[in-house]
Amino acid sequence: MAILLSAESLTLSIVGAEEISPNPYASAERAGGFLIFLIAGCIAAPVMEEFVVRGFMFRGWSQSFLGPIGSIVVTSVVWAMIHTQYGWFGRFWIFATGLALGHFRWRSNSTWLTVMVHSAINIVVFFAMGL
Repeated sequence: MAILLSAESLTLSIVGAEEISPNPYASAERAGGFLIFLIAGCIAAPVMEEFVVRGFMFRGWSQSFLGPIGSIVVTSVVWAMIHTQYGWFGRFWIFATGLALGHFRWRSNSTWLTVMVHSAINIVVFFAMGL
């Protein structure tokens, strides 16, 4: 995942793209909810998203005609499309991250692993945005 996040940063700097989404820190600080923002973004959202997408959807679709590989691709597309706060470039990176998380889910047979990795990614991204 570190390689994927590094590749994203490098690509953003090469293509001269601005931030892929507005910085949510400012609005969270104005509202006095910085701690709530971190809890929601680094714990609640990863738990909910991973159990719905790579728990429920992946398990059902991997037992269908799609198989595990097709399920990883389809759940990655769904996951990228629900992140409406990003543009198409951001959604591409969400899709790529979804492929990695789907692979982790398939190989480990554990949704909790993807929850932990998703939480770690969000922590790194949130603190990098704050810096």
